[in-house]
Amino acid sequence: MRVLVTRPLPAAEATARRLEAAGHQPILLPLMQAMHLAAVAEAALDIPFAAIVLTSAEAVRVLATLGGKLEKHLKNPCFCVGEATARAARELGFTDLRIGDGTGKALAGLIVSAVGTLPKQPLLYLTGSPRSDGLESTLRQHGVEYRTVECYRMEPTVQPPGALKDLARTDRPDAVLLYSRETARRLAALLLEASLDAASFSPRYLCLSAAVAEALPSNVMAQIAAKPDEENLFSLI
Repeated sequence: MRVLVTRPLPAAEATARRLEAAGHQPILLPLMQAMHLAAVAEAALDIPFAAIVLTSAEAVRVLATLGGKLEKHLKNPCFCVGEATARAARELGFTDLRIGDGTGKALAGLIVSAVGTLPKQPLLYLTGSPRSDGLESTLRQHGVEYRTVECYRMEPTVQPPGALKDLARTDRPDAVLLYSRETARRLAALLLEASLDAASFSPRYLCLSAAVAEALPSNVMAQIAAKPDEENLFSLI
């Protein structure tokens, strides 16, 4: 099966290797790229905080660029949205991991249940832009103090003219993997610009969440993972 991988590098390469191991043919077309703001993250770590909150592995990649400057923070409580983010944080050296069920709202619930055991300081939420509001809105509802620090920014990649038309003509994907709402929006916009019908471009759009699927044209076959993680996304293939 030809599977279009739209997520940013380097995550797209790991997904491609996994697809190949399962006997599929990955087609890499990263539609977004992360612009890291390492100095912003470094400055944020200098201000006292109760725990670190992470909702993406991209934020962990930003922290990885800090080298030894991060070492003194690796024993701090670290709340991770799901297993993939927690795995990246663990590999970086964090030892006190609190892992949510894959959504910002669920992670906020975990934080609310644990906040009484944490130091009386704001949480440090290291995140990117754009992002969903599930975690922050839930923390606000429960009166939990936190600081949001945008340590990376997702920006559209520049695609060669005719890239999608070439794909549609020679390597029409049997399925498209979509991990974020912004990527789905970007793909929909590119298809429109290329005068390509999304349903004809690929028969299946495999989405990490309902929010991702909502960003696609209404005429496509969008399938949603049972839980917002790659394991469940791959099970749709």
